[in-house]
Amino acid sequence: MGIDVLERPNEGQQNARDALSHALKTFRETSGKSLSQVAEDTGYDRTYLNRLENGERLSKQMLMEDLDTYYGTGNLLVRLWKMARDEVIAGTYKLFVQYEANAVIMHKYMAAIPGLLQTEDYARVVLSSAANQWSEVELEAQVDARISRQEILQRVPAPSMRVILDESALRRPTADPKIWAGQLSHLVESAAQPAIVLQVLPFTAGVHDLMGGSLSLLWQADGTGVAYFEGSKSGELIEDPEEVSQHRLSYDHLRDSALSPSASVEFIRDLMEGSTS
Repeated sequence: MGIDVLERPNEGQQNARDALSHALKTFRETSGKSLSQVAEDTGYDRTYLNRLENGERLSKQMLMEDLDTYYGTGNLLVRLWKMARDEVIAGTYKLFVQYEANAVIMHKYMAAIPGLLQTEDYARVVLSSAANQWSEVELEAQVDARISRQEILQRVPAPSMRVILDESALRRPTADPKIWAGQLSHLVESAAQPAIVLQVLPFTAGVHDLMGGSLSLLWQADGTGVAYFEGSKSGELIEDPEEVSQHRLSYDHLRDSALSPSASVEFIRDLMEGSTS
């Protein structure tokens, strides 16, 4: 099916999310398929596909790849999806996400559970607690955008990622014990992946110069690196090589103070047992 089946969106459809939902519905109708038929053919839930066509969800790249193949639309849906996701991610953070998507090595110190290792349920709780009150549709778009970033961990070869997780992040459970148990279990499962190293920085490590924020160090294939220091309400992208090196030293000091990877997993397992007792 060619791209030319798309009509120009009406005046109320000016953003990429609207263009994506419009394309999904147009391609399906042009193919002569009902939502139920598409669901049966692709294995995706009919209600979920309907929410995509109504612009209520953003979904993930893999689903768009499958639908591009199904409708024979090249990579149009993937391109629209990427544009829609970029609309959801704003400001300096958008540039950071672009660096992160292309990184081959990632070193992170996190005062909160990083988005790359969050479950969808946990991400929804975190994002719904934001000061700006999103509508349900806006909230789900934010959740989808965050979870979609995790697809970079499925690349072949996968980027090498080391996360030092502050103990404080593991001492603040969600109100729903099941969501928290699921998040802790996901951390343990993630730590078992060959390309991921997870360490816990215990309270006993004492004070350090990264307190009050989170740090991501990202190295690209050409050897260049950037740093992103994030506070509760702001973030700073650092590209100056000397400053990046200074942040790397700070990170290395924390790594020396953190629990070993195996001890870190046991630490999280103990928390899991305590949360269910």
